[in-house]
Amino acid sequence: MEIYYIIIVLVLFALALSDLVFGVANDAVNFLNSAIGSKVAPRHIILIFASLGVLGGALFSSGMMEVARKGLFNPEMFTFAQIMGLFVAVMFTDVLLLDLYNTFGLPTSTTVSLVFGLLGAAMGTAAYTVMQTSGGIDTVMSYINTDRAFLIISGIFLSVVISFNASFIVQYITRLIFTFDYKSKMPRYGAIFGAVAFSMITFFLFTKGIKGSVFEHTVIAEWISAHKPESLLISFFGFFLIFLVFNNLLKFNILKPIVIAGTFALAFSFSANDLVNFIGVPLAGFQAFQSVSFDADPSGNMMGVLHNEGTVPFVILILSGAVMIVTIWKSKKSNSVTKTEVNLSRQGKGKEKFKKSSIAKGVVQGSLFLLDLIKAVVPGIIQNWINGRFDKTKYQPERAADGKMPAFDLIRASVNLVVASSLISFGTSLKLPLSTTFVTFIVAMGSSLADRAWEKDNVVNRVNGVITVVGGWFLTAVFALMISFIFAIIISFGGLAAIMLILAFAVFLIFRTHKYHGEQEKKEEEVDKTAH
Repeated sequence: MEIYYIIIVLVLFALALSDLVFGVANDAVNFLNSAIGSKVAPRHIILIFASLGVLGGALFSSGMMEVARKGLFNPEMFTFAQIMGLFVAVMFTDVLLLDLYNTFGLPTSTTVSLVFGLLGAAMGTAAYTVMQTSGGIDTVMSYINTDRAFLIISGIFLSVVISFNASFIVQYITRLIFTFDYKSKMPRYGAIFGAVAFSMITFFLFTKGIKGSVFEHTVIAEWISAHKPESLLISFFGFFLIFLVFNNLLKFNILKPIVIAGTFALAFSFSANDLVNFIGVPLAGFQAFQSVSFDADPSGNMMGVLHNEGTVPFVILILSGAVMIVTIWKSKKSNSVTKTEVNLSRQGKGKEKFKKSSIAKGVVQGSLFLLDLIKAVVPGIIQNWINGRFDKTKYQPERAADGKMPAFDLIRASVNLVVASSLISFGTSLKLPLSTTFVTFIVAMGSSLADRAWEKDNVVNRVNGVITVVGGWFLTAVFALMISFIFAIIISFGGLAAIMLILAFAVFLIFRTHKYHGEQEKKEEEVDKTAH
């Protein structure tokens, strides 16, 4: 075995470690924002439950790597040398993109970054190979699984539209029932709300979080999978009785365990199902390396072996879980990404991160025109009743232990978690490629709009922020495709020398972004001190 390939494997695993850090720093917002924004508990308590979810998900993950090995390209058409160069190109692209988004505090999808990185690198490698034989574009596309790519793109659009509308409707109805003076309504509606919320969260945990884990084929899990309506009804009545006692007799705030449980469930699911986004490609490369390790000259071996199933070794699962937990606790860039979503969904006034734009103004004006049309057909008495239910004069938010006000209340935090987990569960059951990032972020935006958190003085800023983030998601796909395509061609042409050159370039960029992020943090701290 040439030392060249041993170095490539080492580079892949070094990139996997970096990808874990940068990926979790971005994806942590998926399961932390509702708890942090509502200040349901001190930050260290929230992080403890999130860490338990991450560790549990990592340990129970099966680590299936179909997407990394064969989901978007046909591995039997690539040689060992080509497939290793392809994987290195993907990992470089993934690390650089995620670090860039973290630097500017923008949430993006690690799934999209991985998928389009694989697609671009496969196309780049195939294009270089075909150019050597004077083939055409049709030959290049024969290397690619185009049906899978189309399905993922369709899932992106569907997840954005469905998530926004679903969260808007659910939050609107919930607020009509509870109003902002929700504590006075809890004795009457609290047990029902808690039962619905916990039933959906636990159902989500079974259908999404445990899917593909060692528990997937246990008796309980299989019964729940075969009897979904019945299991939901049983859990609803069970939780209803529990919450009836805690809410009405013991006067316990049941919204807090709902938010904590939802945070744990999303963290568990993230770790169990999305871990392969960070380590799937390096492990696929290692699997390819093992398959040819006894060959003196393995470069030309075709990689049909990647059609075989592969799992993540238990030791790697433990190490990956540990890295993710440390990142959640220590990453400053993770805090920046969290601030972005919390700021966009914040109830009340404050410094807006995003400026106004003409596009956002146009969207707001169009929405106000539609709102005026709706008001024209809705009787005034109904409008007055609705406005009364959204009256904030009786809303007295409680300061957290750190003395700061929550960005939104526990009702909205609960709705965010319940709707997000329900949609992801539903998408999983239909085998739709929904992104956890897309769903959780858009759900938070839809609920904040329904809650009238977007007011006259900030609505254009908030809309521009959403446009910026959503636009960034699609740019992730474009950039991942283009950059990995270019990297793959460079590596195909230059071999190890090209890999070392790209590695040096990546280290330089990461150093620069880290320095820039530190400078921006200091500026924000100075502004905050001046404001107070």
